[in-house]
Amino acid sequence: MKDYLATLVSESRNPTQSRNIVREYLQARILGILQRRGAMVPLAFQGGTALRFLYSIPRFSEDLDFSLERPDANYNFRDYLRAVEKMFLAEGYNLNLKISDLKIVHSAFIRFYGLLYELNLSMQPGEALSVKIEIDTRPPIGAGLTTTLIRRYETLHLQHHDRASLLAGKMHAILQRSFVKGRDLYDIIWYLSDPNWPSPNLRMLNNALQQTKWDGPELNEQNWRTLLWERLKGIKWDRVQSDVQPFLEHQHELSLLTKEILSELLMHNPNR
Repeated sequence: MKDYLATLVSESRNPTQSRNIVREYLQARILGILQRRGAMVPLAFQGGTALRFLYSIPRFSEDLDFSLERPDANYNFRDYLRAVEKMFLAEGYNLNLKISDLKIVHSAFIRFYGLLYELNLSMQPGEALSVKIEIDTRPPIGAGLTTTLIRRYETLHLQHHDRASLLAGKMHAILQRSFVKGRDLYDIIWYLSDPNWPSPNLRMLNNALQQTKWDGPELNEQNWRTLLWERLKGIKWDRVQSDVQPFLEHQHELSLLTKEILSELLMHNPNR
């Protein structure tokens, strides 16, 4: 398996992309383990990495995010992580797990030590590459679920939020974060540029906003674009561009992250 990973790295365009490819390969392997342990019954895949794996958004992502949609279906976070650790150790990886499962959001950092050095992507033998897993054990009510069979390094059959719910999740992050991440801005432009992508799941979105003490109005079909525009129009565009740049497959897409394009998509696009 490491030989295959070395081949992938040798075919990449630059060291930054190589690191992204290594992390994405590890993400795919972790997803495969979770699937085989039955995790895709209680859990639904969501977030930016879900967009990457399911819909091939041309930006890399760092975390594996899930919502616990069926807590009665033998959910066992530590069992999943033990299976991940066992498989990678058997293949000769040096890894460490840091687990936090005492709060509503269960999380774990899986740190792979020495791998970047082995692949000639770091001069430091002890440098770690991390994959973070987060599971919302009390997700907002109303998410739509579906399953998709995909091939990305291995064949995966994943339960995940449907398209309207994925957009709702991204909008919740934008509206409630204390600052706007570049990847959030890139993602929302990517969503809105597809005229066939459905409008956000407003039931799920309003429930999520209520959970996080939203002090604005309830979102509906008439106001969600305006409220999103009000949140985003004053951001520091150079800062968000530099934030997302390391994760883009195509660097020329940075030129699309502009106030004018966002305004056109949100406020003037008849298809939305």
